[in-house]
Amino acid sequence: MLNDFVIRFANVNGTGSASANTIFAKSVFRMGIPVTPKNIFPSNIQGLPTWYEVRVNEKGYLGRRDGIDIMVCLNPQSMAKDIANVRSGGYFMYDSSKDLHRELTRDDVHYLPIPMMQMCMDKFADPRQRQLLKNMVYIGALAALLEIEVPVIHQIIVEQFKGKEKLVTANYEALQMGIDYAKAHFNPCPLPDVQVQRRDKVGDWILMDGNSACGLGAVYGGATVLAWYPITPSTSLADAFGKYAKKMRIDPETGKNNYAIVQAEDELAAIGMVIGANWNGARSFTATSGPGISLMSEFLGLAYFAEIPTVLVDVQRGGPSTGMPTRTQQSDLISTAYASHGDTKHIMLMPSTPAECFEMTADAFDLAEQLQTPVMVMTDLDLGMNDNMSPPLKWDDKREYNRGKVLDAEALEKLERFGRYLDVDGDGITYRTIPGTHPTKGSFFTRGTSRDEYAAYTEEGPAYVRNMERLARKWESAKNYVPGPEVYQQEKKSEFGMLFFGTTTWSALEARDMLEAEGITLDAMRVKSFPFNDEVRNFVDSHDRVFVIEQNRDAQLKTLLVNEIGIDPGQLIPVLNFDGFPITADLIKQKIFKNLVGKLKTPYKAVHVAPGDSQVEE
Repeated sequence: MLNDFVIRFANVNGTGSASANTIFAKSVFRMGIPVTPKNIFPSNIQGLPTWYEVRVNEKGYLGRRDGIDIMVCLNPQSMAKDIANVRSGGYFMYDSSKDLHRELTRDDVHYLPIPMMQMCMDKFADPRQRQLLKNMVYIGALAALLEIEVPVIHQIIVEQFKGKEKLVTANYEALQMGIDYAKAHFNPCPLPDVQVQRRDKVGDWILMDGNSACGLGAVYGGATVLAWYPITPSTSLADAFGKYAKKMRIDPETGKNNYAIVQAEDELAAIGMVIGANWNGARSFTATSGPGISLMSEFLGLAYFAEIPTVLVDVQRGGPSTGMPTRTQQSDLISTAYASHGDTKHIMLMPSTPAECFEMTADAFDLAEQLQTPVMVMTDLDLGMNDNMSPPLKWDDKREYNRGKVLDAEALEKLERFGRYLDVDGDGITYRTIPGTHPTKGSFFTRGTSRDEYAAYTEEGPAYVRNMERLARKWESAKNYVPGPEVYQQEKKSEFGMLFFGTTTWSALEARDMLEAEGITLDAMRVKSFPFNDEVRNFVDSHDRVFVIEQNRDAQLKTLLVNEIGIDPGQLIPVLNFDGFPITADLIKQKIFKNLVGKLKTPYKAVHVAPGDSQVEE
């Protein structure tokens, strides 16, 4: 398996393994080979098992794959499970400072014992340093076994421990200890069937986590106010905004901050502050996850009905309730799309890469002001907290912010009477003002109660109906503002199609290739926003059957398609995964294959499963 394998590191949370595991992933990436790192960690602070999984694939398949080719296990607590997960013929590296129990051996797995802790105890005096540096020992052994270029690892160590020369030296020593041990004790070394070889397959792509990209996108999008309450997995997004704002939002003359970050007492207070700041002319946002959406729903209804620009980034996790805080899902679509009581609909943007996280977060501020409504950027834990391969971030320095229909003092002066909710242009989007723009005209206060076109309170049914119908017209207009879907074929090639969004993208596209190799062709479309435009409807209408791939139990994207554009539910076949782990191409392929058996107009090729390939149970 040249440049095509999955390696998993099984560690104990809080033992410093994250740095070493990241060094491994970055080293392979800098050798020009695509990688997909996944950090699988518990929701407690320290002590429970944690895993770090890296898929290496020079063909550029970036979705998670079933089957572990190399397991590096330093956690006795999870060892039995870890050994069971290794594919037949795979490798199991472990700390042999203590003997391995007989019941943990398998005849079909190659064992790579290394006395890591003992080696570090013999070499290093500091107890904490011993614990940390044993992680670099296994990185060194892997470098020898897989032929990873050592100078590349050295460079990453220097970058990671910049300004801490003693740590650089110690990590070099531990790395070399692992290299020397592997060469002296394992034959063959390097491994004959799993290797890394330099390629030029990543181009100008970068490794970045989605939360950092969203935080940077907010800065570039003009955000000056962040109000938030800490919640996994969105907390690092707020941290990233603060880090970037500290560099880019400082007045060059006074040295004072041109931004404000408020950690509120809860999610309700946070969204209230965001709405207030936007009402007063700032570009403000919050970041949260599913439980925060639940708590913010009433305020989101206020922003929808009072038509106040609001930006929210939802980094989705496993629910409901507390659910699985450190596992990924795409299970907030319905709760976010219709957040609040009454008839409400909210715009959602659905990025699939850090580059799109950056772009869509920046765009969300323009959209929120153009449409005067909440805009939600829907990421998830997998995209938000993991390093993901991505095209480079791009920004046009000539770009100007689009604040929509905002009247200045001169325009207000010319009006006989300002109608805050008067549909002048027929698109459902009214004109607004920033409070204080004019001494006597314009908006100074707003409310969440029913009103007429001139913002005067009324409970008259016809006035309420006119307002709600105008909001529906605005929703239709929004379809021309939000990004359209991405289509993966120039013309229709099949009577079957697949729809997906966000982090299902990479596995869906790989599954499509796997089915193509067996003679089954599917057309593909990636949904990038809600509301859906006509292109989505036309795609579904032009296929007999469309597989809707998503990571939740209740087929929420399918539900939105049925509700919003009147699709026949029987035409949409859900392909679902909701175990908290990113969906795999194997799962998608097998579920689609099973559904299509007997329904294809042309015969398909026989399925050939290579020895050791994992099977997904339905």
